[in-house]
Amino acid sequence: MSIYCVNLENMLEVDESVRELGIFVVYTVAWSENRMDVHISFESEIQDLINYLKSRYTIENLKNDAIVRAYRDFFWRIGIDPTKIRPSSEALVRRALRGSFPSINEIVDAGNIASAYTMVPIGIYDLDKALPPFTIKLSSGGEIFRPIGGGEDVLGRGIPILVDSRGSVMHIYPHRDSRDTAIDRDSKKIFILGAGVPKVPKDLVDEAVRRVVNLLEKIGWNWCRNTIARGFIKS
Repeated sequence: MSIYCVNLENMLEVDESVRELGIFVVYTVAWSENRMDVHISFESEIQDLINYLKSRYTIENLKNDAIVRAYRDFFWRIGIDPTKIRPSSEALVRRALRGSFPSINEIVDAGNIASAYTMVPIGIYDLDKALPPFTIKLSSGGEIFRPIGGGEDVLGRGIPILVDSRGSVMHIYPHRDSRDTAIDRDSKKIFILGAGVPKVPKDLVDEAVRRVVNLLEKIGWNWCRNTIARGFIKS
């Protein structure tokens, strides 16, 4: 068992500063003893996903889904127009409905598949690059954030962020990840987080995280066999 599993309950705190936003998360840890040099494909799982989504949604009616609406409402609340910057899970489903789906590496692909099935944004972070415990809080202003695919941003005040114990900004909640803690082909220990917002059931966020590890188990990964929920969950 990974040492992280022993301390799993203490790996993340949701700060009181985000109480009014209703942020909550479900998380766990997974690891692989031996990474393979060859690319492992979830091609059949991706095709099953596309078929499932096409049987349930269209581009036109997707915005009416209750979970999609919950994340859109949260985006509006934190000052983001979701018709211009879409929640990551919705963006993935839109791609699938058009018949395509990104394939990056087996870890990221597992997260994307789980996210598209559940509509829950998933964050996955390399534990060799990030130092627990982690905290979700509002930014104080002036923090540096290096988004995947971007340059370097200086954050304003009052932005919900995920930071590690060194203060490194890992994530802007719930839609942008940092390249500083991003997954790559050498990642062997990962922190998996499902991002919850008001009107999204905790059980659905838990399901999203478990879908990730269930896919990774197919290719030889281990995990803590437990998930932890933290934050301000409304029943």
